[in-house]
Amino acid sequence: MRIFKASGTPGSLRWDGDELVDAAGAFRRWTPDGAEHASGFRYGYEFDRAAHSPSGRWTVVYEERGTKALLLDGQRIARELDRSHYSARDYDYPVALGTLPDGREVLVHCPEEYNVLEVEDAASGERLTSGPREPRDFFHSRLAVSPDGRRLLSAGWVWSPFGLVSAYDLEAAAANPSLLDGQGAPGNAALDAEVSSACWLDSDRLAVAANDWDLGAGEADGEDQRALGVRELAVWSCSAARWLHRSAGAADWGTLVPCGGNRVLSLYGHPRLVDATDGTVLAEWPDVAVPRRDGAYGVTHFPSPVTALHGDGTRVAVAVENGIAVLELPRDRQDRRI
Repeated sequence: MRIFKASGTPGSLRWDGDELVDAAGAFRRWTPDGAEHASGFRYGYEFDRAAHSPSGRWTVVYEERGTKALLLDGQRIARELDRSHYSARDYDYPVALGTLPDGREVLVHCPEEYNVLEVEDAASGERLTSGPREPRDFFHSRLAVSPDGRRLLSAGWVWSPFGLVSAYDLEAAAANPSLLDGQGAPGNAALDAEVSSACWLDSDRLAVAANDWDLGAGEADGEDQRALGVRELAVWSCSAARWLHRSAGAADWGTLVPCGGNRVLSLYGHPRLVDATDGTVLAEWPDVAVPRRDGAYGVTHFPSPVTALHGDGTRVAVAVENGIAVLELPRDRQDRRI
């Protein structure tokens, strides 16, 4: 593990070769020797988070608990973005960038209504989801496009409040945008606990973590072995429409970050590298403090963790107070170096 010093806690991280870049921090960067370099770039607004396209061309800088954002083409402002003010201070800004199977890079966000997902061509601004819509009452958040660009994940919430997860078919939604207004997969019948976090393991499988809030009198009754239970970590297959693996373990999984194969980084208090198929902790870094953040809504005194997996999968950068921890990941389940 290496620690890079920073003039302030990074609001975003992305690997550019072996250098790290903080787009939310006006594109300051750190060279492999750990030295920080300012860019001379400036925003006229206090953005505190960023999302990046797979190609690295496009970036969205945004206020995590606000309504303002910018779409950047490199460091050039392509256009300003907004989201609904409704409960904006209560949950994370819904935005993601991805690449469709035909190669188009797209922006996914909720520009007018909190519960209406829109897909836009990043370069032209053309809306690809125009048509009649009948959205359900769902606060979309923590959006992520699958690696192959065919599916979209939303780890948002409904009013109680209660965290849920929905995965949508983007290809089908291009022909029928109203499909983004439905429940998506896995669906409430497959859940018997609140979803605290979810991420793509690959283009078909989702890793989904539940906290200790029981769904209670929902569609699942707690005895249905098909439903995700409290404090479980599970893997859902979109193509098979079922849970492939389920395991119980940590009291709090926190935020999940994909790290290649079956591995996810579980961020709550400190990072733990976990095999999502059985809950085995492969490595952990108890001296690296990260926010105790659980879910996309609620508390504001624990911001979302900031991480970046290197393209070769050997290391992950994690923002810490006034610095960055670069964690070396074990090669396999027998190599537990930290």
